[in-house]
Amino acid sequence: MKKILLVYNPVSGHAAFKNKLDSVIENFQRREIFLSVYRTRAEDNSAFADCVKIFQPEGIIAAGGDGTLHAVINWLKKNSLALPVGVFGSGTSNDFAAHLNLDDEKIFDAVAENKIRPVDLGVVNGKDFFVNVASAGVFTSIAHEVNSRLKNFLGKSAYYLRGLGELKNFKTVPLEISADGKNFSVDAFLFLVLNSPSVAGFKKISDTARIDDGKLDLLALKSCSPPALIALAKKILAGESIQGDENIFSAQAETFEIKSSAELVSDLDGEVGNILPLKIETLRHAINFYA
Repeated sequence: MKKILLVYNPVSGHAAFKNKLDSVIENFQRREIFLSVYRTRAEDNSAFADCVKIFQPEGIIAAGGDGTLHAVINWLKKNSLALPVGVFGSGTSNDFAAHLNLDDEKIFDAVAENKIRPVDLGVVNGKDFFVNVASAGVFTSIAHEVNSRLKNFLGKSAYYLRGLGELKNFKTVPLEISADGKNFSVDAFLFLVLNSPSVAGFKKISDTARIDDGKLDLLALKSCSPPALIALAKKILAGESIQGDENIFSAQAETFEIKSSAELVSDLDGEVGNILPLKIETLRHAINFYA
């Protein structure tokens, strides 16, 4: 019987996953899969290592938002464990899960049949990993400042409402960007380094981002007028790529180095990341996902 560890966040999204936990366990058992469950805690998850050591799973499923998946992947990579990963998107933000486009039934079957696909990761300053996006600039701090209760009540709207309150503070920062050794200077409101094209609930920010091509895609929103910002927002809301817009700087590379004279704190998959400067490298096919 196959052994799988389910790591779930009890407060992600509307805290609804725990209500279907029994159904999830039953679906795995029907497929001859024994499930062990680890419930994350806000203050201390040191017991997770003991759980993996004792149970010795053949794969791990993350149930939560992008932050839960981010934590699982970082733990695996930092402990040199090559276990395949699955995901139930049940948080406020589920961008990577949405990109994989897997419903629950597909996850159950993929795990049972060991259907996996190799996926790239980004690594920042040689030590911190991300699976979906690294960013910095305007809006970067919003995900960290929104109250968890508000997120659970309003979902993604909580981020957008908080963002509207920041409009008066919009200002660009100077960025020095090296993309595989080619150097660029850009004044920008923010930048995104993408593995997938799905960001902030929008599924196609980029035309070229692929999760398995061995490269990352950088988009930076350049200094522009309020009407131009509104036009960009309309494109995003309409589900269009912004990559070719005149107010967007874009580059694709295996390695980016990003510096700024301004003090900027990055965001990795919705979690607080490193302070600039950043060296961001692509790790081709660094992890396997059930898919």
